[in-house]
Amino acid sequence: MISVIIPTFNEEAQIAKTIRWIRRNGNEQLITEIIVPDGGSTDTTFQKARDAGALAVVCPRKGRAAQMNYGASFAKGTVLYFLHADTLPPVNFTEDILQAVSANRCAGCFMLSFDHNHWFLKANCWFTRFNVDAVRFGDQSLFVRRDIFMNAGKFNESLVVLEDQELIKRLKKRCAFIVVKKQVITSARKYLQNGVYRTQGVFFVIYLMYRLGYSQQKLVSTYRKLIQQDKL
Repeated sequence: MISVIIPTFNEEAQIAKTIRWIRRNGNEQLITEIIVPDGGSTDTTFQKARDAGALAVVCPRKGRAAQMNYGASFAKGTVLYFLHADTLPPVNFTEDILQAVSANRCAGCFMLSFDHNHWFLKANCWFTRFNVDAVRFGDQSLFVRRDIFMNAGKFNESLVVLEDQELIKRLKKRCAFIVVKKQVITSARKYLQNGVYRTQGVFFVIYLMYRLGYSQQKLVSTYRKLIQQDKL
């Protein structure tokens, strides 16, 4: 059984749609609950999540890593599925996840696609089929057996960016990781707000700084300077 966990902050325009999509395109008998750990939204995100049938909870601490860990603490499913509020999983994603887990793949993700038809974004998404860390980011969603997640130490709450990639690296040391050859659909809003090529360039700079060992404080300050309307 799968617990879907969607961290939110000011996602009133998207959260209800995502929850409805999950129920419509997944097997509800395989979904234990949909948990929305909110980071203190100042809009109607919390109420819309609750009205859509999710278990909405206010996280004591804002931040994606802290919110996902907090949401996991309420989970009853044997498998946790972490999903961005603006990302829609593929049709029959519940069966895909359980099939992967039953084949001793205790963690994995899906390939990526965007809701905007731009050749450069499509080219970027093509590379997400490969099981390499350089193209592994949170937009692709993440499923993991709950026991493995807990034993691995959960998300590192000291990380503000690239927390998904850091956890995946630890998970790969414990079990087989799989990239399911189906695509999630994620919003291209950040690319459209900041420019497709510019945004990708910023992401490359942040990732390179991360690999070179720059502090999270430096990564976040750089991100905030270069990306408009971010939620960090």
